Amino acid sequence: MTARIMKILLFFACTLLATAQDYKLEPITESAPGLPPAYASLIDAKGYRVVGPSGPWCEVWFRKTLTPGPKPSTSAITLPIPQGTLLGILRFPGRGADRRDQTVKAGVYTLRYSTYPVDGAHQGVAPQRDFALLTPVANDPDPNATPNFEKLVEMSKTSGTAHPAVLSLEPPSGSSLPALTKEGDHDVVLNVKVGDLPVAFIVVGKAEG
Repeated sequence: MTARIMKILLFFACTLLATAQDYKLEPITESAPGLPPAYASLIDAKGYRVVGPSGPWCEVWFRKTLTPGPKPSTSAITLPIPQGTLLGILRFPGRGADRRDQTVKAGVYTLRYSTYPVDGAHQGVAPQRDFALLTPVANDPDPNATPNFEKLVEMSKTSGTAHPAVLSLEPPSGSSLPALTKEGDHDVVLNVKVGDLPVAFIVVGKAEG
């Protein structure tokens, strides 16, 4: 192996390491700002801040308790969460982005669980069908509602496109929670418990499919 090739490999290794260390997790000890009264009793006052190279990327507060649904009937669905269930609150302090690399305006959003449909339009989006859809909290007045897929998609079209704003979900890769981990070359994953259910949210990264 030539010295030039060694230098190239070392450069890429250092680049990946730097990317993995670009994001860190900080605790939040105050309730989500602008939270409607209907949500106050359901959402934990303590949350998490994901900080990136340019400062805070997003802040997330999860619900205190979560009643799981039945075990999924397919391996493509990895989490036992009923359709439309409120998972928590996410705030982008500045301009954010979702899993589709759509721009998401600064603001406070609800996170609700859904799965993408099995059709050609979603082929290769992710190995699992679990997602969280983001809706401006002002447009989602009832935290106890469980909107069906079609309704939730309409609520979540916040980016000026035909698609909802989404984050990928999956089971955490480790048992140490909360934690911020790296997945693949680009994805940053927030591993937490929503109620007693371990859930991993891919908070940074664009789906390749």
